[in-house]
Amino acid sequence: MQKAGTTAVHDFLAQHPYIALLRDQALHFFDKEEHFTSEPDYRILLGNFDPGWRWRVAGEVTADYLYYPRALERIARYNPKMKLIVSLRNPVERAFSQWNMRRDKGQEPLEFLDALKRDQEIGIWKGPRGNAYLARSLYSPQLEQVFKLFPRDQVFIIKYENFRTDPFPLLDRMFDFLGVPRKLGLKNEQRNVGSYSRKLTFEEREYAGGIFDEDIAKIEVLLGWDCGDWRFKTSISAIA
Repeated sequence: MQKAGTTAVHDFLAQHPYIALLRDQALHFFDKEEHFTSEPDYRILLGNFDPGWRWRVAGEVTADYLYYPRALERIARYNPKMKLIVSLRNPVERAFSQWNMRRDKGQEPLEFLDALKRDQEIGIWKGPRGNAYLARSLYSPQLEQVFKLFPRDQVFIIKYENFRTDPFPLLDRMFDFLGVPRKLGLKNEQRNVGSYSRKLTFEEREYAGGIFDEDIAKIEVLLGWDCGDWRFKTSISAIA
């Protein structure tokens, strides 16, 4: 999931001697239409990995694959036994982080609240891939699509906030999931940690929280999680 710690996941897993990951993180093989106008040439994908190396598991970290349904379908056709790692973040924080990224790149002229309202006016699921602040943060439809294509035991889902606070227990579980030995001495590179020009306002949190509240409840049922920390909470001082 974009802006949900995928760079950190990549950097940690890439330190394992039995895991081969691309240096530049995202290949975007399965979400590029030009690769699938005819029979896909998987040599483009496989050519990124050295067959003479000692790795046991090879993969890539492309955050768009979860959001882009055709990518998931293509992955399932390529290898129905593929294992997936998904990171989910507080949906309001994720959308705000994406907005900040696009704002810094000069790709978003609107303020955050106006950008969310634009997504609603366009139609949440009709927005272009570059924006889609709301659609990318509505996780339950995306996970339902994943579970239609892959058995649950092939999908490892982490909560970004837990991973950021203490990544190492989750990394041990990831290594178990991938079938490689656990590794000690991993370094936390903390790469791609963005700095925001400002914080979310109370109004923005309240507005966006109202949009995501129903989906958060679905995620709690779907995954058996407690996502109370994702919900908007009105402070006493704010209503006094």
